[in-house]
Amino acid sequence: MRIPFTKAHGAKNDFLLTWQDEAPEGDFSAIARAICDRHTGIGADGWLLVARAADSEADAGIQLYNSDGSVAEISGNGTRCAAALLIKHGYAPGVVRVRTGAGVKTLRLLRRGDRHFDLEMNMGRPEITAERFDLPLSGGPRDVTLLWVGNPQCAVPVEHFDFDWRAMGAEIEAHPHFPDRTNVSFLKRVDAHSIETRFFERGAGETLSSGTGSTAAAVTAVSRGLAASPVRVITPAGPMDIRLEENAYLIGPAEIIAEGQFFM
Repeated sequence: MRIPFTKAHGAKNDFLLTWQDEAPEGDFSAIARAICDRHTGIGADGWLLVARAADSEADAGIQLYNSDGSVAEISGNGTRCAAALLIKHGYAPGVVRVRTGAGVKTLRLLRRGDRHFDLEMNMGRPEITAERFDLPLSGGPRDVTLLWVGNPQCAVPVEHFDFDWRAMGAEIEAHPHFPDRTNVSFLKRVDAHSIETRFFERGAGETLSSGTGSTAAAVTAVSRGLAASPVRVITPAGPMDIRLEENAYLIGPAEIIAEGQFFM
């Protein structure tokens, strides 16, 4: 079995993209686990199937599989990567409408080079389901904010990152309170318009950045009075900027870095 792919990353959150009409028949979850494996596969946080035409409301459609084979509603960084691929191959203009598992998202091209694209993405209207929630954990209850930004999010305000936040992220992701698991973001105030973040994503583990996680962290910071819009979210992969109006708007990069075939 040969699986054609394009590799791209959005702020070092990396994805493998395959045109849907070129994808082989088979178990897509198993293919995702194989192609995303960083030792025996190409390596990525997720695998995206990209339909070149979706419907009258969208220029394209995407289906996202996490590196563990589970299906995700949306990835902000992954959607930017798909938009970059569509623009590069002439399937969409400077404004791209992409149908995701969380509905149609509109992206606007701000700047581009040969393989590098800066895009503003309308993330939709964030929904805070619990602004302050005491989540029981093995080390004691933790004050968190629960949100929906197209996928489930648990945002954890912290004073510093000098603790095992990866272990806490893994515990929160699989916590019984979240029967479908959750994405986890840790956020620390830097100044009135900046926060620093770390991410532990559902189905992928630690990632260097996250579009939906950054959105959740920014919304949490504003709702708790830690920052004001616009918010610069400083991730381990670099900054992303979020403007909060009725909807959230995220500006971030996408870069196409490789093309090839994976043998399975």
